[in-house]
Amino acid sequence: MNILVCVKQVVARDSVLRIDPDGKWILDDGLTFEMNEPDTYALEEALRLKEKHGGEVIAVTAGPERSASTVREALAKGADRGIHIEDERFAEADTFATAQALAAAIEKEPHDLILTGLQSDDSGFGQTGVVLAELLGLPHATIIMEIDASGNQLRCKRELEAGWYQNVTLPKPALLTIQSGINKVRYATLMGIKRARRKPFTRYTPDDLGIAVTARQRLQRLYQPQQTQQTEFLQGTSREISEQLVAKLRFEARVL
Repeated sequence: MNILVCVKQVVARDSVLRIDPDGKWILDDGLTFEMNEPDTYALEEALRLKEKHGGEVIAVTAGPERSASTVREALAKGADRGIHIEDERFAEADTFATAQALAAAIEKEPHDLILTGLQSDDSGFGQTGVVLAELLGLPHATIIMEIDASGNQLRCKRELEAGWYQNVTLPKPALLTIQSGINKVRYATLMGIKRARRKPFTRYTPDDLGIAVTARQRLQRLYQPQQTQQTEFLQGTSREISEQLVAKLRFEARVL
């Protein structure tokens, strides 16, 4: 089974973010970067499927030069090959431009399955995997919690709202976006890091793939949200207050 995993490099979660003067994005000065957390679950699921069914796992990314380290991390964890579509404009590219680049590279590779994380930690649109499936003309399913890849079909379990799940069956090849928490992510071992240096690594430019990095979506302004405080007293019996509190935690704070 040949599996391609789309990974993205994002700003590390503990970084201090500063908005650039024109309000279009954040300043790169002093930032550290890491693999997008939802993509780590997609990579782990691909590695587990390879261990069970054989084949190879290919990690692919579209990003600036620094994104190569994210592909190297995937290789260190067990991916067999890496593909990097390199261009500085991908750091601020929209969903369509990124998906178009990924599709152009993936079309060159035989594949049975494409996995992506559900969304990215920076923009969080959750659109790249779905747009990529449309560009490649593949069946797809989102928010996947389980995968049974026996035979020529994929039986998958999707997570819905309010604790509900949906079972779907897709033919191969297909694209799945993986829900965070589907598995326990492995760490790269010292031996894996050494082996990653010798694994095949292909670099493309947009010109190599015959595509243009043209954004269809533009960010107008980025700003820090205003911090506000609000106190509300709940009235009624103990039972009524508890019911009101649960409702507010569930529907307003959305922590339940």
